[in-house]
Amino acid sequence: MKEEQMILPNTKIKVGTISEKVIVCGDPGRAKYIGDLLEESQELSFFREYRVINGYYDGKFISIVSHGVGCPGAAVCFEELIKAGAKEIIRVGTAGSYTKSLPPGSLIIADSAVREEGLTHQLVPSGMPAIGDLSLVLKVEKEARKEAVNYRRGTIVTLDAFYPGVIDFPHLTYKKAGALGAEMELASLYVIARMRGIAAAGIFALDGYAYSDMTDYDPHVDQVTLAVEKEIQIALRTLANEES
Repeated sequence: MKEEQMILPNTKIKVGTISEKVIVCGDPGRAKYIGDLLEESQELSFFREYRVINGYYDGKFISIVSHGVGCPGAAVCFEELIKAGAKEIIRVGTAGSYTKSLPPGSLIIADSAVREEGLTHQLVPSGMPAIGDLSLVLKVEKEARKEAVNYRRGTIVTLDAFYPGVIDFPHLTYKKAGALGAEMELASLYVIARMRGIAAAGIFALDGYAYSDMTDYDPHVDQVTLAVEKEIQIALRTLANEES
């Protein structure tokens, strides 16, 4: 089978049919929401957690893809997106804050991620950092400045676990070290993007405090919804404003 005819096994993307510019998110429902903001929106596939949508924003061809929860499944998505032709990937997601200066409804633009997960340690040596593409990250920040939103650029922690077990989460340690919050997939994107030679960035709407006991966790309040909408617009404008 010729490469341009290849259908990738997990995402069901046909090689060469997506944009070089891709926005990824965890939730297939959010992928549809973003896709509905595009002109000429077309769903290419929806298999497992991977929903793939093409369309145009401000005249630029952009793809929207969901990757599910956690690094292993997300890594499969990122690898297949790159095989299909992606050159720039921006992850839009939610995260828990480490600081009261970033309350729910704020944004983190993550220039780097702590590899506090298992997946990337099976791909690259432990000393390899998870760092976003500086040029793309700064373009995201430039667009964020146009929004009336509280944000900071810095390091976010990527974890595998969402609910606590008997082992203490490392949130307070990383908070003291200067990290801004925690999420579940970005380290895999940054490591894979650097390994495969493409650009990646991540922006996150804060939906609570990562070091809380989760009893008051509610990601569906109005200020979080608004922050998610703003980060989506920031990501779309970032990709649409770039030269092809």
